[in-house]
Amino acid sequence: MARELDREQQYLSRLYERLDAVKAETRRELDRVRLGQQGGTHQNRSERDAMARIFEDRLAQLREVDDRLAFGRLEAEDGDLRYIGRIGLRDEELQPILLDWRVPQASAFYQATAAQPLGIRARRHLSTDGRAVTRIEDEVFGVGRPDDDRPLSGESALMAALTAQRTGRMHDIVGTIQAEQDRIIRSELRGVLVVQGGPGTGKTAVALHRAAYLLYTHRERLSSSGLLVVGPSRSFLQYIEQVLPSLGETGVVLSSVGQLYPGLDTQVEDEPRAGALKGSTRMAELLKRAVQSRQVAPAGPQTVDVNGERLVVEPELIARAIRRAQETRKPHNEARVTFVGTALGALTSALAGQLRADGDTLEEDDLRMLREDLRTSHDVRVLLNTAWLPLTPQKLLADLYARPSWLARLTPTWPEERRALLARPREAPFTVADVPLLDEAAELLGDAPSESGAREEAERRQRSMDLENAENAIRNMDVEGMVSAEALADNFAESGPRLTAAERASTDRTWTYGHVVVDEAQELSPMQWRLLRRRAPLRSFTIVGDIAQASSVSAASNWADAIRPLTNDFRLEELTVNYRTPAQIAGIAEESARRHGLAITASRSVRESQWEPIDLTVDQDRLPAAVVDAVAGDRDIDDSGTLVVVAAAGRVRALHDALAARFGADVGFGLDTLSRPITVLNPHTAKGLEFDAVVVVDPEGIVAAEPRGASSLYVALTRSTQRLTVVRPSAP
Repeated sequence: MARELDREQQYLSRLYERLDAVKAETRRELDRVRLGQQGGTHQNRSERDAMARIFEDRLAQLREVDDRLAFGRLEAEDGDLRYIGRIGLRDEELQPILLDWRVPQASAFYQATAAQPLGIRARRHLSTDGRAVTRIEDEVFGVGRPDDDRPLSGESALMAALTAQRTGRMHDIVGTIQAEQDRIIRSELRGVLVVQGGPGTGKTAVALHRAAYLLYTHRERLSSSGLLVVGPSRSFLQYIEQVLPSLGETGVVLSSVGQLYPGLDTQVEDEPRAGALKGSTRMAELLKRAVQSRQVAPAGPQTVDVNGERLVVEPELIARAIRRAQETRKPHNEARVTFVGTALGALTSALAGQLRADGDTLEEDDLRMLREDLRTSHDVRVLLNTAWLPLTPQKLLADLYARPSWLARLTPTWPEERRALLARPREAPFTVADVPLLDEAAELLGDAPSESGAREEAERRQRSMDLENAENAIRNMDVEGMVSAEALADNFAESGPRLTAAERASTDRTWTYGHVVVDEAQELSPMQWRLLRRRAPLRSFTIVGDIAQASSVSAASNWADAIRPLTNDFRLEELTVNYRTPAQIAGIAEESARRHGLAITASRSVRESQWEPIDLTVDQDRLPAAVVDAVAGDRDIDDSGTLVVVAAAGRVRALHDALAARFGADVGFGLDTLSRPITVLNPHTAKGLEFDAVVVVDPEGIVAAEPRGASSLYVALTRSTQRLTVVRPSAP
């Protein structure tokens, strides 16, 4: 064994030498490009800027994969050895010395079994610490060969990963992906893939590794359009943010559902009934009526003053201009250009006719001047704006909530209690449920174009020229395959920051992604699915979640109903092995779910914990002190891992204060504290996360606190990888 360790150390050292050489070579190329950025035309400088960005991205990728560069080896039946790692490496003669885990030749590392060895004689797992090999473990297929006495094993690499202490950040599982996970990760890009799995089955890990796999396999398509990963909260994004960079992918947009509208970042939640109403598709119809109600002719004749000339404007003149604009089927603000142009043309004819009737003679130039006088007239501007006012999504939604009389006119069939759910002051912050409504409103309103449209036309011409120049530059600089013409053209702008596709996508509401990954998808409302459908009109999605964990009032009871606003056509895969939750804890959680009538996906835990779950019942007035004691008892067992206290939202602040009085700065509260040893969260914020130890406070209180509280309790009980304590208040 020592000899094998030494042999693997020599090979790993060779890989790191090559990695360092590639880093140095990339650094030299970057320095060369930067030194040449001073002279030449703007086009030359832009091309060099684009190349610098390529080398900067490559350097960032090489730095991120330094840890656990290689993690496996395949020994083929013919004796050929293939090393598997985070990225691919070639030696100086361009011969492969390390295979990227995503290439087809590496798939056997995850899929080979004794029953189906796929041409593989043995699979070796490499454990490393920094750049040192610390352990090797072999799985031998075709046991019984006289020339090979290595034992059939392979479980310890997985078990070591599962029992390792949590740090408040999710780590990749690239070295321990299991066969059922790998099959899902490598499935085709097209269409909608739904991955259903209970707690601990690795749904999030599968989704993120699938994102990395798709970015590698479909680089040309996705590098220009981008890939979006949507999570339930900012704390969840903080938890997963290191996974994709560690797999060599840095150009991905991560967004919580409260960040899907550019310029807005909210975690404010509506009360459940209001949230359910805002999430329903009836809001789409309401917004459509609200926009149409801002396109209305006056009830009677209006008199306008144009440089002292008084003109009576009949309502039908304005009504005809409105109908003409509506016939364009353009969004409100864009169609307003047609409305204003049509109305000004009709007003010019009416005013000219009135002047001719008074004896004035008008030439063609006089008509142009009359039109300009009408356009700049205060009375005419008021008349036209009253009939068709340009709007922002924020103003439309704020007015809808703050003007009950207008809302009542728009919803004559609604009961008053339903309208009351939307009432709020104009200055109140927008909520998570408002995000898709703002996006829907933006779709209905559109952008307000410039007066003449000349700027847009100039930008279109410049874009066409930039694409042609980019294609020429790629051929001349011999970097085909490293960058797309679209990405290079984006660096040719005269001014402004040099943005990646991911950076541009995150600030552009109209950006359409090549693929979207949605985690905890069971929580999304129909309006949120409508928003995501606009973000990916090709309907290329990976959707992961667990219907049994749905806590939203508007959540569906099956995937067909849940994603109907997105599509009726999807592929369903199920994960059936629980890697995170020890069997004893999983049993308690599943028994609780069944007792509360939840339909759960049956799964098998791969291990048991050495610690049995603890269930305590204490007097009501001792509950905070008992929680502090439970946390202290767990820290006595192991104070180096992470612990979360999960309680109904109304208890979180008081429990945090009680724990902080005992443990001080070690205690975090909610977001941005996941790296602290102890954190206090409500079930919604804890969703998707995992911790070494969990203390669940007042489980029946969690059930009673929310309309779907049983699902929230199921979430709380399944966050632990090692130990669980339940603290219950005694009945009054």
